[in-house]
Amino acid sequence: MSLRGVRSIAQRRVIQGLFAKKRAKGDDEVMKAIQCQEWGGPEKLRLVELPLPEPKPGQVRLRVRAAGVNFPDALIVQKKYQMQPPLPFTPGSEVAGEVDAVGEGVTDRRPGQRVIAFVGLGAFAEYVCTQAAQTIPIPDSLSDEIAAAFTLTYATSHHALFARAGLKAGETLLVLGAGGGVGLAAVELGKLAGARVMAAASTDEKLAAARAHGADELINYSSADLRETVKALTAGKGADVVYDPVGGAYSEPALRALGWRGRFLVVGFANGEIPKIPLNLLLLKEASALGVFWGDFARREPEANANMLQQLFQWLAQGKLKPHVSQVYPLSDTPQALQSLLARRAVGKLVIRP
Repeated sequence: MSLRGVRSIAQRRVIQGLFAKKRAKGDDEVMKAIQCQEWGGPEKLRLVELPLPEPKPGQVRLRVRAAGVNFPDALIVQKKYQMQPPLPFTPGSEVAGEVDAVGEGVTDRRPGQRVIAFVGLGAFAEYVCTQAAQTIPIPDSLSDEIAAAFTLTYATSHHALFARAGLKAGETLLVLGAGGGVGLAAVELGKLAGARVMAAASTDEKLAAARAHGADELINYSSADLRETVKALTAGKGADVVYDPVGGAYSEPALRALGWRGRFLVVGFANGEIPKIPLNLLLLKEASALGVFWGDFARREPEANANMLQQLFQWLAQGKLKPHVSQVYPLSDTPQALQSLLARRAVGKLVIRP
């Protein structure tokens, strides 16, 4: 029995009740999940059956409807991420689902309620438990796929551009990796801020997606000199803000393309290589390098994070943001989705649908 295709909220709740009764009888005590049993590429991941997790005090159990696929998910299974959980573990950090059960002390969430959550680990499964305080209710009008694709990308980019860099109208924003999930979100949010947005990516297909999401200028850094192109487009002034989720060989040219008192946002290392940058460049430009770790910000400041997400949901409802989900995979094809990210073939966001 599946809820897929059930459009009526009343119908969905009836079926949810049947699932709950089935579990109460002890007939559904296992779930399917992707498990990392040894370090290595996504091809080493395994689809397994695990015991159904029980929510601890303060937690809720979510029935996963969709899970966003992100670069940290691909890096963590290779032991290349800053966080290295003990083996075995289930990867996946971003989830949209329905509250299936609540732990002791939880009063503000109820079974059947649709929420999003950043769970850190465990999203590539049929069920996952997380702190109730880390969940955010989502509107009924928002699809599971868009909800799962929305959280990390737009929250990361909003936190980076506004809370960390203080991007202002009239400034120039250079976005690296502009065809990916966080990159496209940064392009859209930069335009909402009134900035001039220069999108840099490795293929014309990704640049076309960036243009469709509002980019003013396009730079293919696989064929053009990034620093010189930015200098030319800004009449030698350079960019006010650089948004870098890529790392690797592109970081230093982007830093050199930064203008006086510019802000360089260290968002991530999708390239897989953590760059070593010459600090004298910051000195000569009176520039700032700013770390962006939205996941920990959300954990440390849940109220501020909830307020930010409400703002993002409002812009989404108004049609000012248009998340781009390019492909949806079944749970069993999670390794292929991660391989697509690592091969830098993905445009926009990829989603897993258990």
